Amino acid sequence: MQLPDENIEYQFQRVLVPQAEAWTPLAELQAQHLLPVEELDKIKDRALKVRGQVVAERELQNPPANLRPLNPGFIDLPTKLLDGYKRKQDASELGRVLRLAQRLRDTVDRVVVLGIGGSYLASRAIFDALCHAHHNEMPAKLRMGKPRMYFEGNSIDNDPLQDLFELLENTCVDPDIVDERWGVVVVSKSGDTLETAAAYRAVRGEAAKFYGPKSEMLKKVVVPVTGAKSKLRDLARAEGIADDDIPTIPDDVGGRFSAFTAVGLLPAAVMGLDVRAMLLGASAMTRRFVEEPFDRNPVLQFAAVNHLMTERGKTTRVMSAWSKKLEAVCWWYDQLLAESLGKNGRGPTPLTMVSTRDLHSRGQQHQDGTRDKLINNLVVKQIKHPPVVLGMADRNEDDLNQFSRKGQPDLLDAALKGTNEAYAEVARPTADITLPMISEHTIGQLFQMLMLATVVEGRLMGTNPYGQPGVQAYKANTLRHLKAVPNLPKGEVRDQAKGV
Repeated sequence: MQLPDENIEYQFQRVLVPQAEAWTPLAELQAQHLLPVEELDKIKDRALKVRGQVVAERELQNPPANLRPLNPGFIDLPTKLLDGYKRKQDASELGRVLRLAQRLRDTVDRVVVLGIGGSYLASRAIFDALCHAHHNEMPAKLRMGKPRMYFEGNSIDNDPLQDLFELLENTCVDPDIVDERWGVVVVSKSGDTLETAAAYRAVRGEAAKFYGPKSEMLKKVVVPVTGAKSKLRDLARAEGIADDDIPTIPDDVGGRFSAFTAVGLLPAAVMGLDVRAMLLGASAMTRRFVEEPFDRNPVLQFAAVNHLMTERGKTTRVMSAWSKKLEAVCWWYDQLLAESLGKNGRGPTPLTMVSTRDLHSRGQQHQDGTRDKLINNLVVKQIKHPPVVLGMADRNEDDLNQFSRKGQPDLLDAALKGTNEAYAEVARPTADITLPMISEHTIGQLFQMLMLATVVEGRLMGTNPYGQPGVQAYKANTLRHLKAVPNLPKGEVRDQAKGV
């Protein structure tokens, strides 16, 4: 198993108002738009008290009405899963996840993950961060037996789903050949999320056509992940899937906090990733949150700094990934932040960008536009592959020979420093979440840090970070309008799509 890496850290010095010996126009801007050190000092005691509250909430069996809903199960889950695996091995919950993942890897060459929101974003972020950037295009030998991964059921969009079916129909022809088989992981805690349920019905129908409607193979290649009591569990049982082959999302873990349940762990294990290292990273971050003082506690630092900056009018929170492999992590944080804190007319608005790519589309606005933003850079210190070096060229019209012995990491580091300096010169606040490298252990740390910080920030601002009452309105309206839509003529659905 992979050894733990060093810790990730939150570096926020550039957010603070620097000491100024004399008045200057820049000093005036800094006083208006950066964070006074005394304000940060004042909130430290509050943050520590909130930490005590969040830690105590883990033990509440019957929380008072003002704390409901309360779903703190994610906090101790990584440690519990690791302890259970150590004691019971294959008979543990983590053991079951690993067994099902191995079965899929041994049985199929493609896996379709169906889910939306918290049932999808974590596994997509893990895939993008930790797998080869062109994983699905790599031949089986170079993938070392790891299936190709596809993500659907995260929208109601006809043509991409039909595109997936067309791909499967043309590449998966003989169900007796492992390299031409495909499977499904369908994720829904309630089982009645329209997008995922509709996609599963369609995908399950395609699987039945491929394997045969009565094939025992369907029970091996379809893995539902759902709540203890849900429509999806009832459907899976009716389809003959054994309860032991249906991983359960704990009742006390909300969807957007479910990265370290089977929601995130099963797809990660199917990808062949070291899920125990991921859990070790998350567990280590929880220990730091519970035990470390404010000045060594990235959870409390991130929550306090971001909360204070929101209160000072920086209501747009930019997560800027300085690696394309972390863009989906930022999407995951978008949902975590928006659904947790966007309530009662309050809450920061998340925004994802990748640098330097999006500096060419948003850099002008961030540098010179509305002063409503705090930018958190997601920075990786160590690259995985040897650097791509510019090298000397016979033709030097691009004037790059002067940098001939520099590599892509040097260019990126210079861009990061230059961008932060440019923002600092006009008092635009930025901070850095620094990862020593992208690995299972650091991704585990990062996910747990951001989940814990979001809960702490919610408590600091007086908002319940659990539950998402605001999304129920659109769901109810959607169902009402759907019932009013006339049905398509029988037998024309796929023919229409193919233009027949």
